[in-house]
Amino acid sequence: MPRAERSPSRRAFLDVTGATVAAGLLAGCSGDSPRSGRPDEPVPVPSAAATPRPVAVTGRHQAGVTLPRAAQPHLLALVADLGPTVTPGPLLAELGETIRALAAGSDPRLLGLSPGDVTVTVGVGPRLVRTAGAELPGAADLPPFSRERVAARERGGDLLIQICAGDALLLPVVATALLDQAGDRLRERWRQAGRRGAEVPVAEDRTAPRNLLGFIDGIVGPHTAAEQERDLWLAGPPAVADGTLAVLRRMEIDLTRFAALSLAEQEAVFGRHRASGVPLSGGSVDSAPGLNAKTPDGRYLVPADAHVRRANPTAVGVGHMLRRSYSIDAPAPGLLFISFQNDLRTFTSTLTRMDASDALLPFTTTTATATFLILPGHGPRRPLGSTLFG
Repeated sequence: MPRAERSPSRRAFLDVTGATVAAGLLAGCSGDSPRSGRPDEPVPVPSAAATPRPVAVTGRHQAGVTLPRAAQPHLLALVADLGPTVTPGPLLAELGETIRALAAGSDPRLLGLSPGDVTVTVGVGPRLVRTAGAELPGAADLPPFSRERVAARERGGDLLIQICAGDALLLPVVATALLDQAGDRLRERWRQAGRRGAEVPVAEDRTAPRNLLGFIDGIVGPHTAAEQERDLWLAGPPAVADGTLAVLRRMEIDLTRFAALSLAEQEAVFGRHRASGVPLSGGSVDSAPGLNAKTPDGRYLVPADAHVRRANPTAVGVGHMLRRSYSIDAPAPGLLFISFQNDLRTFTSTLTRMDASDALLPFTTTTATATFLILPGHGPRRPLGSTLFG
């Protein structure tokens, strides 16, 4: 339930919507609608965009990871700390109740907005996980890597609140409601809004977005239910079963320097054709890159330092990570990278190998970084966080 009589000036959240709202203003507009030419025939009025289908927020897993199947175009990630005397269990249970009310449209703090396809995904940081068990998945901090310029405030954190929606207006409204519910028990560290580019078909039943470098992002990953059970969801211990581990990285990208490369040079950086997403070794967009394929004169078709080679799960010797990247405008152009996996080594081993020689990394600088245990699913009979802090 809403907290009573709190000052509305506690946070100023609406500034995060400017860039994300603008991207959707022209959606569905067209200047070439057919007309018969009869002067007395009414001009057809374009129908409003279909209301996004609601996403179930209760169940085995939290929404916002694999549901909806195609991620919503807008995201707000909020990282916060719990006060030193705050007990996580009751706070998480309250947040779960608020999430369900917001998704149902019954919380007055939505200010009359339709919740649409909003999802809220909550994760807890290593410090909190260690209070429940030092050996639990999610108890390990993310180590530092090269090409980082991260302020202390933007490294780590106790709580991740990931809000996704088709309507960018919902992001600050939902964030405000959740922070209002938490009150002084939470202290915000940093937040980042982002948006996904246009979706491109990459398989019969799957799409992936373009990133701000023009390339299709997130082609490889655990997409089938069997792959997700193997590489995404935690099987145990019971306290964390059906959760997953998230890595959050905000990266600045040197767009000017990348854009100065020729198309062939850009494609060599990624190891894929920019327009189609097809690996330089050939095949289709969802084909595995042929890492051993060579030209007649003995050169690798996929260069030795290409991103798809350095980050290839088979070459690294780890499972697949589910990647959800969002392009950002501020504090500088770049990406908010989010990966989900059931073993933190999937990410750390991949980035360690990329650090050694990946043609993409010199164009990036990481400015925020954290890892979180995404809690198992919740509902009225299983409060959020109850398996870990109950």
